[in-house]
Amino acid sequence: MSTKRKGSRYQDALAFTPAEGGRPMFNGLRPRRIGKATGVIEHIVRDKERLDLLALHYFNDPRKWWRIVDANPDIVFSADLLIEQGMGEVILIPRVNEPGGG
Repeated sequence: MSTKRKGSRYQDALAFTPAEGGRPMFNGLRPRRIGKATGVIEHIVRDKERLDLLALHYFNDPRKWWRIVDANPDIVFSADLLIEQGMGEVILIPRVNEPGGG
């Protein structure tokens, strides 16, 4: 495990394995496993809301925005919440320290 990932939500992500020639096929990590994040609060998206501001409000940490994305797999891009079509959508706000990447 890389010390750069220690404490990160990527700490358990696996690196790509080298090909037969011993050279890595890709210098990076495989996708991390996302556990089921149970939403405990339903939040109705309002004008000018952003994921980092929602994370600050609900988790007291704007860097935990990704927990909201994990709980709402239909949010592909955070900008989806900023466009007019995103207003009025209901999103789930998970517990901050739940299995799946607290």
